[in-house]
Amino acid sequence: MKHKDIIDILGGTTKVARMCGISPAAVSQWKHTGVPQEKLIFLAAQLEKHSKGKYSRKEMFPASWHDIWPELQP
Repeated sequence: MKHKDIIDILGGTTKVARMCGISPAAVSQWKHTGVPQEKLIFLAAQLEKHSKGKYSRKEMFPASWHDIWPELQP
């Protein structure tokens, strides 16, 4: 999934900026440069919740989800 799509699904630039406590201009830049890893980890959880599981953290981070979110392990 493209980072622009994540931002759009979560409600757009301004809403994501509020979620992250940063400026809309910074989030707008992410559409071109990519979301920084630490923000992407935060947004992945928000995306999973917002999409009611349609987009999962496990799918977004297939190699490392178990290290980031150990509580998701069976």
